Formats: sequence, structure tokens, C-alpha cells
Amino acid sequence: MFLAMNRFKVAKGSEADFEEIWRSRDSHLNAVPGFVEFHLLKGPEREDHTLYASHTIWRTKADFENWTKSEAFRMAHRNAGQSKVLYLGHPEFEGFEPVIELVKSPAAA
Repeated sequence: MFLAMNRFKVAKGSEADFEEIWRSRDSHLNAVPGFVEFHLLKGPEREDHTLYASHTIWRTKADFENWTKSEAFRMAHRNAGQSKVLYLGHPEFEGFEPVIELVKSPAAA
């Protein structure tokens, strides 16, 4: 498993526009080998921004890296530059690999 996350500092007052861009975009992720799930997370509000994180889970780090080199990646990000006015600075990428995993058993659910 590999978790890929980008953090965005969204300028105050731009939250609804930022969320709509993510809601309406075609990510092309469902057709990508190794993709498991996606979440857009809204975090704490600060004086000048609200923190967001886009969070994808991949079967392996190699699956994630292959996606970043794919046509699906280029298509999903082709208009990314147009939304830069909504956030402060550049998105901050973070990638994580598991060290310990605990999964709830189906019988306990």
C-alpha cells in the first residue's frame, strides 16, 4: 500500500471554488491500475487560509509512480494551473509507505 497526499493552503473565501474544482474534475483514476481510493480532506482554518489535503491510496508505490507518468495523469492535471489563484504557495506532496498495518476483521464489523 502507498498513500500519496498533497496539502493545499486555500485562501480564505476560496474554499467553495476549490472544492467545486475537485468535485467537477474527471480524475481518470478509476481506470488506473493499482488505484484504491481518493479523498479530499478539509482541515483546520487559519488566519489567511484553510488547509486541505488530497489523499490517494495505491496498491503499491510503483503503481502510484506509474500513474504520475501516464496519460491519465496528464489529462487529470491539464487545467491545474488555472486554480493556483485559489491557494497560497505550491501544493506540498507527501508520500507514505506502511510500517505497521491493523485491519479490522470482517467478523468485527
